[in-house]
Amino acid sequence: MSFSSRWARSAALLTLVPLVLGLTTIGPPAASAQNATPQATPVMDCATVEPINVAFFGFAAANGFAQATWAGVQEAAAEMCATARFFDPNFDSATQVAQIQDAITSGEYQAFVIQSNDGNSVVPVVEEAVAAGIVVVGEFTPIGTDYDSIDPQVEGMTSYVGTSIVDNGEGLAELGIMACASLEVAPCNVAYLQGFQSLPLDNARTEAVLAGLEAAENVEVVASPEGGYTQATGLAAAQDVLQANPDVNVIIGSSQAILGAEQAVEDAGLTGQVALIGNGAPRQAVAAVKEGRWFAVWADAETSAGKEAASVAIRAARGEEVPASVDTTKLLPTPFGTADNLPEDFEGQWDA
Repeated sequence: MSFSSRWARSAALLTLVPLVLGLTTIGPPAASAQNATPQATPVMDCATVEPINVAFFGFAAANGFAQATWAGVQEAAAEMCATARFFDPNFDSATQVAQIQDAITSGEYQAFVIQSNDGNSVVPVVEEAVAAGIVVVGEFTPIGTDYDSIDPQVEGMTSYVGTSIVDNGEGLAELGIMACASLEVAPCNVAYLQGFQSLPLDNARTEAVLAGLEAAENVEVVASPEGGYTQATGLAAAQDVLQANPDVNVIIGSSQAILGAEQAVEDAGLTGQVALIGNGAPRQAVAAVKEGRWFAVWADAETSAGKEAASVAIRAARGEEVPASVDTTKLLPTPFGTADNLPEDFEGQWDA
């Protein structure tokens, strides 16, 4: 059964999930960190609940996606009488591991929300955190080596809030195949701009994307360079792709990279001839789909995901029962963000 057919079967139920998740994210005073804390009013009496300090280990403070997660973490903390701090490794896995180790040693934190750059490298320090009695919630990146599951992979780890990276890759491939069908060309030449080839998460996603595309009839993958997560890296990668493959029909990559690729397509005089698909739903990408400039995005609600992850962590730290996993693809009716599927009132939750 294809990934999209699984979604079609349960779409009616999925529309209710954001409401349910919203009810579970209650509670905070000001959270500390790199940017201004969203102002939120506690919905509980802070004098009657245990104070909780949350450490958020994000991809990088300069990354818009991680900032969206962080905004949700802060919002949950502000509503739930907790505090939060952003530890910034700037996409460096070794630095992130050291930061987690330092946070454990400090004894200052009762809960961790970990958006790991390398889900495997953090396993030993996650085990240390669990042994120290710290609640650990993985967010977006599975902690472990299995990128096809949303189940926690480390014994004693509290929860994982995210999606299967393999499902994400397969979904991007399906969007690419849908774009090819809409273009009615054969073969349909597709370029996939990978994230970072050094990251296991990106490698797992890339394998799923390429496998899905290569299995489709009349679809040919003509390039799969590293496109990264900025407009500048996406622009450079797309320029190389277009120079070598001027007949490319579809380009897929992170939404940040595709914003750069859109410029490369325009510069090449191919506007309207190349279907663009972004992974992630920043405001700029959602607008591009709704305006008809892009074919689709893999839709996410990352601030909501960050809020849910922090809510789970805070509630668990206070001894409440929490889910072992939360599938964040269910925060929206469907992740297949074509112009027909994106909710009218959804504008995206972060800036690329």
